[in-house]
Amino acid sequence: MRAELWVGADPEAVAGEAARRFVQVAAGAVAAHGRFSVGLAGGSTPRRLYELLAAGAAAVDWARTTVFFSDERCVPPDHPDSNYRMAQAALLAQVPATVHRVQGEAPPEAAAAAYAAEIGWGALDLLLLGMGADGHTASLFPGSPALQEQERPAVAVWAAHLNMWRVTLTLPALNRARQVLVLVTGAEKAAMLQRALAEPAADLPIQRVAPAGSLAFLVDRAAAQLLRPEGSR
Repeated sequence: MRAELWVGADPEAVAGEAARRFVQVAAGAVAAHGRFSVGLAGGSTPRRLYELLAAGAAAVDWARTTVFFSDERCVPPDHPDSNYRMAQAALLAQVPATVHRVQGEAPPEAAAAAYAAEIGWGALDLLLLGMGADGHTASLFPGSPALQEQERPAVAVWAAHLNMWRVTLTLPALNRARQVLVLVTGAEKAAMLQRALAEPAADLPIQRVAPAGSLAFLVDRAAAQLLRPEGSR
């Protein structure tokens, strides 16, 4: 896995750098083909990024922006665990983007089939991802059958360790993205980040992200503490 590594002082620095790159990619996409498509990540790490984007909303042509999600918990859109709910509160309610959410309130297989039809096999201009302490990304967990999926852009996943259904984009869909940013913060991710970047034979889900375009890890010093310090910011 060849990737750029950018290390910032703390989660705020990571969010700021991600926002800068988001704005840059959005402008380039609109200039190149008139629209900007982005896949948002869920979880707690990207929330600050979304708040920064909302605060500087004029920097992005949101009317020409189409938003998707890399994964979603199978819960209603107003549920506290909903990735859509978090992104809506932090950003989407404040900008005129076209938003395609996963219908998490529907039966998981039906929600996945509908979302697969909605997103199709188009290449996202930008995809935001995170990485769990177990090396998962989106809702592609170690050992999951979904890692082998090649025919569908989105599938339903039963996460037994979480006792929860999720819908996730599959690796072929993720890897069509023109640019991927992986946001990783916190000391609890340090050991897995070192493994993901230094052990090519580990075959972690995050290591199987190999986009058609560029891949960059934006991490804070706590997450990077076991890595070489070169390139720190």
